[in-house]
Amino acid sequence: MNNKGMVRLKWLLLLGVAALAAGGWWFFQRSNDDVPQFQTAKPAAGDVTQAVTATGTLNPVLNVQVGSQISGIILKLFADFNSPVKANQIVAQLDPATYQANVHSAEGDLANAKAGLEFAQVDARRAAELLKNNLISQSEHDKTQATLHQSEAQVQIKEAALERARVDLARCTIYAPVDGIVIDRKVDVGQTVAASMNAPVLFLIANDLTKMQIDASVSEADIGTITDNQPVNFTVDAFPGRTFIGKVIQIRNSPTTVQNVVTYDTVIEVNNPDLKLKPGMTANVSIVTAERKGVLKIPNSAFRFKPTDAITNLVLAAVGETNKTAATPAFTGNESPQELQKRVSEMRERGEEVPQAIRDKVREYYKSGVLQRPAGSGHGGGEGGGHFGGGSRSASPGQPTSRTVYLLAKNSSGEPALRAVRIKTGISDGVATEVIEGLKETDEIVTGLKSSSSQISSAPQVNSFIGGMSRRY
Repeated sequence: MNNKGMVRLKWLLLLGVAALAAGGWWFFQRSNDDVPQFQTAKPAAGDVTQAVTATGTLNPVLNVQVGSQISGIILKLFADFNSPVKANQIVAQLDPATYQANVHSAEGDLANAKAGLEFAQVDARRAAELLKNNLISQSEHDKTQATLHQSEAQVQIKEAALERARVDLARCTIYAPVDGIVIDRKVDVGQTVAASMNAPVLFLIANDLTKMQIDASVSEADIGTITDNQPVNFTVDAFPGRTFIGKVIQIRNSPTTVQNVVTYDTVIEVNNPDLKLKPGMTANVSIVTAERKGVLKIPNSAFRFKPTDAITNLVLAAVGETNKTAATPAFTGNESPQELQKRVSEMRERGEEVPQAIRDKVREYYKSGVLQRPAGSGHGGGEGGGHFGGGSRSASPGQPTSRTVYLLAKNSSGEPALRAVRIKTGISDGVATEVIEGLKETDEIVTGLKSSSSQISSAPQVNSFIGGMSRRY
C-alpha cells in the first residue's frame, strides 16, 4: 500500500471515530431529554399579608340635597359649582310675586273675618240685654251666641291661612342647611321648578370633602373575615402611582343581590386633606385581614404544579420502576350524587384540583337538597370548592390548612424524582403562602417544568389557575 492509501485510511478512521462520538453524544442528550427538568424554589423567610379585594365608590360623609318645597321660577342663584357655603346662607331665590299676592289675599280675608267677629260680639251683647228684659226669646239669644263662636273660629282659620301664605312666601328664599361645598347644581336662572309629589333638587352640597368614605361591595364569601378598624389600602385610576389608606368603620347588614351574587356594603373611612380624592371616583380596595412578619413562605405556583401521568412515568422510569398504580377513572358527570361527593372529598384530600363542571354540579346538589353538607364543613365544606390547584380553602387567620406540594429528590442513580409532602399552610397574599410546618428552608419545591420532551409536551401541562385565591360556593 502506498503513502496515499495510508493517508486515506487514517482519514477514514478519524472520520469514523468522530461519527461514533457525535452519535454517542446525540444519544446521551436524547436520553437526558427524556428526564424532565423541573423548576424549583426554596422556602424563604418574609412577610405575608392576606387581603380581601373589592371595588367601591368614594362619597362625602355627609351629602345634602337642597330642594324646594314650592313651585316657581328661579329668579336668582347665589351659589354655583364648587362654591363654598355656610349654614343658613341664601343660595337661590324663587319669584315671590304669586306668594306675595297670596299673603295679601290672606290678610284681607283675616280682616273681613275680624269685622264679622266684631259685629257678632255687638249682636251677642245686645241680645243678652234684651233677654234680661224678656224682649226676645231664649232661642234668639242662643242663636246670637252661636254666631259669635262661628265668627271667632273663622278668625282663627283666616289667621292660619295667612300664616301658611307667609311660610310659602318665606320658602321662596332657599338657604343652605349645612356648611360645605356645592358639588352639583341642577337648575338655572329662569327655570321653573315644580314641587308635586317629590321636592325638586336644586343643589347637592358635600359637608366636608376632607373627610370621605368608600362604600365597597364585599362578597358574602369574604365578609366573614372583615371586622371594624381593619386597615385598608386603595388606589384610584386618577392617581395610578399612589396608594391611599383608610380603615373599616362599618359593615352594613343589608345585602345586595345582583345576578345571584350577594354583597354587603362595607364603609371605609378616608382622610382627604389635600382634596385629591373626588366624589364618585372608583376605588380598588384591599382590606388587610391578616399579616405575618418573618414567617417561612413558598410561592403559590408550588400548589398549582400537578405531575401528569407522562411526567410520573418518566420519573419512575428514571428510577428504574414502572407505574403500577391504577389510574383513577375520569369524571363523566353521570355519577350518582353520593359518588360525586365521595370522589370530590378524595381529590381534596390528595390536594388535587376538582374540575369546574363537577364543582358546579355538586353545588347544585347541595342547593337542591339532594346532598347534605358534611357536619362541620361550613359553607362549601364538602363540595370540593377549595383553592385552585391546592384542593383546600384559603385559611382564616389562626386556622391552618393542609395542602400537598412536591419536593425534588434524587434516586439511587442521582436522577430526579418527585416526593409528595403534606404541609400546613397559613395565610396567603395571592403570590406566596405562609408555611406553618412540613418544610425546611433547604427543601427544593417543584413549581413547574423548565423544558419537556416530546412525550411530556403531548401530555396535559400544569394547571393554570391562580393559586392563593379561594373558591366558595
